[in-house]
Amino acid sequence: MDMSDEYFSVKDLRKIDLNLFLELQGHDPVARKKNDTDWWYLSPFREEHTASFHVDRLNNEWYDFGLAAGGNPVDFFLRYYTSDIPEVLEILNRNFSTHTLQTFRPDRFPAEVREAHRLQVRTVQPLYAYPLKNYLHERSIPVSVADAYCKEIGYEVAGRSYYGIGFKNDAGGWEIRNKNFKQSSAPKDISTFSYGARSAHVFEGFMDFLSWRALNPYVDPRSADVVVLNGAGLFDRALPFLNTHEQVHLWLDRDVTGLAYRDYALSLDKRFVDESGLYERFKDLNDWLQRKGETPQIRQRMGLAPVR
Repeated sequence: MDMSDEYFSVKDLRKIDLNLFLELQGHDPVARKKNDTDWWYLSPFREEHTASFHVDRLNNEWYDFGLAAGGNPVDFFLRYYTSDIPEVLEILNRNFSTHTLQTFRPDRFPAEVREAHRLQVRTVQPLYAYPLKNYLHERSIPVSVADAYCKEIGYEVAGRSYYGIGFKNDAGGWEIRNKNFKQSSAPKDISTFSYGARSAHVFEGFMDFLSWRALNPYVDPRSADVVVLNGAGLFDRALPFLNTHEQVHLWLDRDVTGLAYRDYALSLDKRFVDESGLYERFKDLNDWLQRKGETPQIRQRMGLAPVR
């Protein structure tokens, strides 16, 4: 965050130090673990007696085990203030200054501590492991679709070895998924597929992108450009690319963060089009794909018109 700035911007939100904000709001950590890199709190979202809210101080990310939800500071502020992006910015600008809510600084930890907890990619190869292919099957993603965009990644964290489905971003980092873990390797960035098309599709995560490809097997992949945000909080990073297109189709999640960024995008330009009505009663496009057989019955029970 540029300390010379007088007001917070959307870009500034994800740089705010979560621990410092919680301290200013009167939330003290109940426990500090892993060389002081993992702090646990009573959830700031509700009343509880056992700490279930966790902040990873190395990456400035949070997770609430009671809600089964987490993310970066943008996700936190949208949920904390139960409002949209413009209102969150208004609240922060009214109650804080950029000097009070300072920028997160990962270099405050010694290099050896950061290195010990850093995810290190060891191997990159075509998808092979049966558990990963089975995981794709559970997510209703054909292996043939995943093969075109993903790799099998072997990685280590704190001396332990793991593997998962890897999706590369524009900066060379990886989004990594398996049945039990959701990880990212540095550097964090968006993933773009540019074919010179007039329209673009925006997805929050790569499972939704793969779902879209699975649902459109006969559509030329080069007929439209694609942006996978790898986290809604990176939406602003995609804007320069998206602004070069005549129409932008939004396939964002139907949760607090996704809906907030949908509304934010729709307020920017008429070129943005919301496509999430297809899965309006589900968390995201992949959730709908996994349970699409239920959709007619769900819509009928709710008195909604059938999807054409």
